[in-house]
Amino acid sequence: MVEMELNKIIIDEKRHDQVIVLREKGGNRRLPIIIGFLEASSIKMKVSGMQPPRPLTHDLLKSVIENLDGKLEKVVVDKLQDNTFHAKLLIKQDGKIKTVDARPSDSIALAVRTKTPIFVEEEVLEKASSLKEEL
Repeated sequence: MVEMELNKIIIDEKRHDQVIVLREKGGNRRLPIIIGFLEASSIKMKVSGMQPPRPLTHDLLKSVIENLDGKLEKVVVDKLQDNTFHAKLLIKQDGKIKTVDARPSDSIALAVRTKTPIFVEEEVLEKASSLKEEL
């Protein structure tokens, strides 16, 4: 697995799909992921330090995990299938790691709220890189 960090958020209000770009920590590889407008906005708000008057969905999820005595240990983008990225939340609760299937956009929105590391499987980076070359 390769540790990544949020590098860029590209929001174009005229388009339905937005892009977040993950960058390899201490490296040069980048991974663009197309996400929805609401998820991109949620990530952008948190990164920009904006505080909504009421909790947004990702703030709610963070609060639920914490109130159930859980801690998000890491986010892993673990699969690229049919041009769709898949991710997992690894949540520690009562000394055990629980794995929850999630969209990368929601996972990253949660990771920026909890300052949790983001990882991408090497195979996903290679597959995504070969897709770019085909285009």
